[in-house]
Amino acid sequence: MGVTKQLLAEEVYQRVGASIIDGTLPPGHRIRDAELAEQFRVSRMPIREALQRLERIGLVEMYPSRYTQVTDVSPALTAKTLEFAGYIGGAIAAIAVPLLSAAERAEAAEAASALSAALEDGKAISSARWSFIRYLSEHSDNDIFRTVLDETSMLLFRNLRSWSPSASERERMRALHAQLADAILAGDGPAAEHLVRAMYLVD
Repeated sequence: MGVTKQLLAEEVYQRVGASIIDGTLPPGHRIRDAELAEQFRVSRMPIREALQRLERIGLVEMYPSRYTQVTDVSPALTAKTLEFAGYIGGAIAAIAVPLLSAAERAEAAEAASALSAALEDGKAISSARWSFIRYLSEHSDNDIFRTVLDETSMLLFRNLRSWSPSASERERMRALHAQLADAILAGDGPAAEHLVRAMYLVD
C-alpha cells in the first residue's frame, strides 16, 4: 500500500474508531465496505485495511464478502479491560515515577488528585485516567509503553466508556487518588504501581 493509501486507511481507522467509541456506531451495527468507500470517496482497499486494524483490537468482527459488525462489550470484557489497564498502568507508574523531576512530580500528583472529580461519569473517568497514564508513559523513557498505549487507546475507551465505580468504590477511589499523589511526590515507584492497579480494581 502506498503512502497515500496508508494515510487514507489511517483516516478511516481513526474516524470509524471514534464513532464506535462515542456510540455513534453501537454494538451490533453492521458496517459495509461499499458504504464506507462511498462516504470517504476512496477505494475499498484502505477501507479494508482500516477495518482489519479495528478487528485486530477487538472493536469489530469481519464477515468476508458480507459485512463488518461492531462488537459488544460484555461485563466479562469490561473486567478484562480493567485488568489490562491496571497492569499496564501500574507498570508505567513503577518506571516513570522515579524518573520525574520535582516539577513533573508536582504536575503528576495534581493530575492524580484531580481524578476524583471525574468519578461520577464513566466516559470522564476513562478519559482522565488515560491522560494521567499517558503523561507518565511520556516520562517513562520507554517508547514501547507509548506504542502499546497508542494501539490500545480506542479499545480502552470503548470498553470502559460505560463503567464507573460504585458508590462504595468511589469513596475508596478518592482515598487511592490522594495516596497516589503522595507516592508520586515521594518518587515511590512501587507504591505508585500498587495504587494505579488498585484504581482499576486490580489488587
